[in-house]
Amino acid sequence: MAILFSRIKLLHYRVLLGRQSVSSTWTPLGSTMIHSLFLINSSGDIFLEKHWKSVVSRSVCDYFFEAQERATEAENVPPVIPTPHHYLLNVYRHKIFFVAVIQTEVPPLFVIEFLHRVVDTFQDYFGVCSEVVIKDNVVVVYEVLEEMLDNGFPLATESNILKELIKPPTILRTVVNTITGSTNVGDQLPTGQLSVVPWRRTGVKYTNNEAYFDVIEEIDAIIDKSGSTITAEIQGVIDACVKLTGMPDLTLSFMNPRLLDDVSFHPCVRFKRWESERILSFIPPDGNFRLLSYHVSAQNLVAIPVYVKHNISFRDSSSLGRFEITVGPKQTMGKTVEGVMVTSQMPKGVLNMSLTPSQGMHTFDPVTKLLSWDVGKINPQKLPSLKGTMSLQAGTSKPDENPTINLQFKIQQLAISGLKVNRLDMYGEKYKPFKGIKYMTKAGKFQVRT
Repeated sequence: MAILFSRIKLLHYRVLLGRQSVSSTWTPLGSTMIHSLFLINSSGDIFLEKHWKSVVSRSVCDYFFEAQERATEAENVPPVIPTPHHYLLNVYRHKIFFVAVIQTEVPPLFVIEFLHRVVDTFQDYFGVCSEVVIKDNVVVVYEVLEEMLDNGFPLATESNILKELIKPPTILRTVVNTITGSTNVGDQLPTGQLSVVPWRRTGVKYTNNEAYFDVIEEIDAIIDKSGSTITAEIQGVIDACVKLTGMPDLTLSFMNPRLLDDVSFHPCVRFKRWESERILSFIPPDGNFRLLSYHVSAQNLVAIPVYVKHNISFRDSSSLGRFEITVGPKQTMGKTVEGVMVTSQMPKGVLNMSLTPSQGMHTFDPVTKLLSWDVGKINPQKLPSLKGTMSLQAGTSKPDENPTINLQFKIQQLAISGLKVNRLDMYGEKYKPFKGIKYMTKAGKFQVRT
């Protein structure tokens, strides 16, 4: 009876997704929002499916497979695919497509946000979200999905509540469940489920009280052959790990909050105070959560942290070509650029490459024509370079276009947008917690045209 009442009460919190980031237009209660969910691996195999109300045939995924074939890369599959009787909405994460089937029109970003929340929940429960792990914990996966959606509508999507409803799997618990035939479903009502702060359970106690925040920025950029920026933008998030006793009330302020644009908050953030004072005021969930995500698209605010010098040439009357690239730091505030990986899809006419790196390891696949160079850390005093020749197929004309260079890198203790946390204050509790802020910039889709 208590669980039934909790479900009715939770309908008042129809979705515990971001209040500011999700449309307030609701689907009529008489219809089902999400009808089915399919998990598809990169090989095109459906390895898990979950249905609400009635079973939707797997053949509906044929429309998704057709769209997948037309897309050059997995990330380019359209997020919304219309079919004669359904809509297919999908996200691609951890080499898995999460495909939701809906029968009526709903706000598409609402469904996509929910799919991302499913992925985050799996990662929080199992440590990693992969096909192998999902198959190994298939019972828990179904139990979690059953609680996250009720009759096709998002119900409980906060990790704190879910972990009280469905206990995370452990080796001991798995053995006990196998012997006794029991499940991971909790026998008590989640304490935070019926409160005005549904994302935080009551009675939290820690010996060491700590609050850590990670500011992570991902830069997407396209650089032309002269080194000028064609387009550049930053996708940023602030991830938190808060382990505090009681019911603390936190405020987080920034030195330059006007940098933040197109911001999406966790439901715990008091939006009116952010609008008026540009201060984040919130009662945090217990454990790990994403406090906010933001977007910086003004190119004058996006600094390009690395540069590439290149000399890639093909001759008309020769079967050889020249290949030279050098990678260096730029506008990094003295921070070290590390984890650098350079990849380039070479033209079909290139048979082989004879290259010498000044540091790191490189490989060239003659079949796929993919060049990879694992640079590692950049030393500004001795910039890494990759030089050599390319062997071209005899009798073929030189390629129409030079290859594009793709970069991956990360820079610790730097937010490339210039965002900085000013201070973190706590109210409502008397103890002094440990506090920490970390910054990191990494490459998203970073391309240099040659």
